[in-house]
Amino acid sequence: MENIFKEKDENSRIRRFISLDKNTLPVDGGPDFNRLIFSTSPYLLQHADNPVDWHPWGDEAFAKAAREDKPVMVSIGYATCHWCHVMAHESFEDPDVAEVINRCVVPVKVDREERPDIDLLYMTAARVLTGGSAGWPLTIFMTADRKPFYAATYIPKKGQNGVLGVGETLEKIMEVWRTRRELIVENCDAVFKALGEMETVSSADTNFGEVLDSALATLMGMYDYMYGGFGEKPKFPLPHYLSFLLRMWSRTGDTNVEDCVGFTLRMMRDGGIYEQLGFGFHRYTVDQAWMIPHFEKMLYDQALVAITYLEAFQAYGDTYLKDTALEIFSFVLREMTSPEGGFYSGLDADTEGSEGKYYLWTRDEVEKHLDEEPARLFCQVFGVTDSGNFEGENILHIPRSPAMVARENGLNPEELDANLNDARSRLLHVRKNRIMPFRDEKILVSWNGLMIAALARGAAVSGDRNLFDAAKSAALFVEEHLRRDDGRLLRSYHLDKASVPAFLEDHAFLCWGMLEMYQASGDQVFLEKALVLAREMLELFHDQAHGGFFDTGADVEEVLVRMKSIYDGAIPSGNSIACMCLLRLGKITFDDRLLQAGEQSLNSCMGNVRQQPVAHLQMVNALDFHLGPDVDITLVGDREDPAMSDMLRVINGRFVPGLVLRFRNDGDHNGYRSIDGRPTAFVCTKGACRPPISDVAEFERLLDEVL
Repeated sequence: MENIFKEKDENSRIRRFISLDKNTLPVDGGPDFNRLIFSTSPYLLQHADNPVDWHPWGDEAFAKAAREDKPVMVSIGYATCHWCHVMAHESFEDPDVAEVINRCVVPVKVDREERPDIDLLYMTAARVLTGGSAGWPLTIFMTADRKPFYAATYIPKKGQNGVLGVGETLEKIMEVWRTRRELIVENCDAVFKALGEMETVSSADTNFGEVLDSALATLMGMYDYMYGGFGEKPKFPLPHYLSFLLRMWSRTGDTNVEDCVGFTLRMMRDGGIYEQLGFGFHRYTVDQAWMIPHFEKMLYDQALVAITYLEAFQAYGDTYLKDTALEIFSFVLREMTSPEGGFYSGLDADTEGSEGKYYLWTRDEVEKHLDEEPARLFCQVFGVTDSGNFEGENILHIPRSPAMVARENGLNPEELDANLNDARSRLLHVRKNRIMPFRDEKILVSWNGLMIAALARGAAVSGDRNLFDAAKSAALFVEEHLRRDDGRLLRSYHLDKASVPAFLEDHAFLCWGMLEMYQASGDQVFLEKALVLAREMLELFHDQAHGGFFDTGADVEEVLVRMKSIYDGAIPSGNSIACMCLLRLGKITFDDRLLQAGEQSLNSCMGNVRQQPVAHLQMVNALDFHLGPDVDITLVGDREDPAMSDMLRVINGRFVPGLVLRFRNDGDHNGYRSIDGRPTAFVCTKGACRPPISDVAEFERLLDEVL
C-alpha cells in the first residue's frame, strides 16, 4: 500500500482524507487505504493509509478472527498522543512490519476518546497482565470472544535492551497460540476473574470527617515545597487536588494549605507548562520544575484548570488568578472552538515530526520580529537566551517577577504589560506562518460539558457576558447535533455525524455545565436541562442493587464486563460528578429522590474512598458538599433587575463550597416574596434562616458574617 498523502502538515493530510469520494472505494479501502478511511474519528483517519489492514472495533473484525483462527491485536490511542505517533511512524507505516501484523493477527484500531468504555476495560486488563504498568498506545492481544491475554504499551520496531520488537512479539504470541493454546485460555480466565474483583465498589461504615482528614494529610505529604504541585516528575496540573485543598482551606482556615495552593498556581502559570504566548496549559512537564512540557493541549485540561484558578480567585482575591482563567478562555475561543459553537478535543504536541516545534523560539527570531527595546524586554521577562533551554531553542517561561523587571527598566507594571501584549500580538502573527499542530476536531459531549461549566463559572466571576454566550452556544450545539431522534444523547461528533451512545461521564459533565449556567444566569431552562440529564443518568446507568452508576448505559453493547469506575484520572470519574450533581439538584429543587440517589452513590463507594482517598478526590469533594454546612440562598425577583445582578456579583465574588443557589419569580406559590418588589435574598445556613434582605450592601455583610 502506497502512503500517498504523507506530508508535514497533518491537518492538511486529514482534510485530504476527509475530502475523498468514499463511494469510489471498495469496502476494505482498496490498494491505497484500509477500512479506517471510512471512519469519522480523527485518530482512526490518521491510520487510514497504513499498510496495516486495520479494522474499526466491531463484529466484523472479531468474526474474521474466529473464522481464520487468529488472535485480535487491538491498538488503543488518541489523535494527539505523541508515543502513538512514534509507534505509527516506526512500525505501522512500515510495509515489512505490516506484513507480519496482517499475517499473524486481525488488527483493530480504537480511539480511546470516542470509546472510553473499551479503553477503561482493557487498560484495567493491561494493569492486571503487566502488574500495574499501562499507558498509550495500548496494545492488547485478545481472543475472538474479546478476552485479553497479553498487553503492552509502546512496542519498538526492533528489539532493544531486552524489550522485544513488534515482529518478535508477534512471533512469540503466535508460537504460543499454535502450540500452547491452553495457556492463553488460562490467562483469559484469570484476567476475566480479576476484572470482576478490581471493579468491585464497596461501601463501608465510615467516619466521614476522617476521610477528609486522611485525604488532606496524604496530599500535604505529597506536596513539593520547592516547586509546588505534587510528586517529582512528570508533573501534572492535577486540578482536582487543588480543588480539594481549596475546600479544606475553606473548612479549616489552614494558611499552610492556602500557601500550597497559591504557590502551585503561580508556579504553573509562570512555567513552561503554560503557553506564555497564546495561553492555555500543556498536558504535563517531564521535569519537576514545570519547565519542559509535553506540548499537547487538551480541552479538558483547559476547563478543569480554569475552574481551579477561578475558585482560587474567589477564595483569595488575587486578580492574576482570574486573569489566568480568562487567558485560558481566550485560547479556547480562538483555537479550539468550531464555527457552530462546539469545542474541539485537543492540539497535538508534534509538528513536522518534531515535538513542540510550533511553540519554540530563538533569541534571533524574537529580535528579528520585534524592535530592539521590546525584544530586550520580552527576552528578559520570558527567559529567552542565546543558548536556549530546550534543544538550543527557548520554551517561554517567566523566571522572575515581571514587576521586578519593570522596576529594573524604569517602567511601571502597566507600561511593561502594554509592551508585552504588543510583543505577544506581533509574535503570534509571525507564528501563524508556522505549520500548526494537528487539531483533533471531534466534539465530545463530556469535555464540552466541562468547558461549558468552566465558561459559565468564568462569566459569573468576571461578569464577561461573552463567556456565557460561548457556553450557551456549545450547549445548543450539543442539543441540536448530539441527540438522536428518540432523544438519546450521543457522545462524539465529527464530519457532520454524531456517533456512539453517550456514557455516564457525558451525562454527568454536561449536567454540571447546565448547573453552572443556571447558577450564573438564574435561567430556569438550564435547571430543567440539568434535571433531564439527572433523570437520564438514573434511568440508563444507575446500579439499583448497590448504588452508584455504571459507565455504560443499560441500552448498549456490553464489552465483556460492565464497568463502574469511581477513581479520578486526568478527568474526574463520571460517578463523582454524577453524585455531586444529584446532591446539588436535590437540594436546589427539594427533590428527595435525587438527594437520596446522590447519598446512596456516595455511601456505596466509601470503602474504596476510605482506603485511597487521593485516588477519589472528586468524590471526596462531593462528600465535603454533602457534609456542609450548606449556604442556602434563594434570590427572588426579576433576573434582569440590576440589583439582582449585584447580588449575584456578591455571591460569585466569594468561594462558597456549600452553596445551594436557586432563583424564584416574585409571587410564585413557594412562600418566597420580595420586599417591596425589589430583588430579595433569603439566606439559610448552619441551621438558621436569616430575615430576607433586599439591600445589596446588607446582603454582602451577611455573607461575610456567615462564611
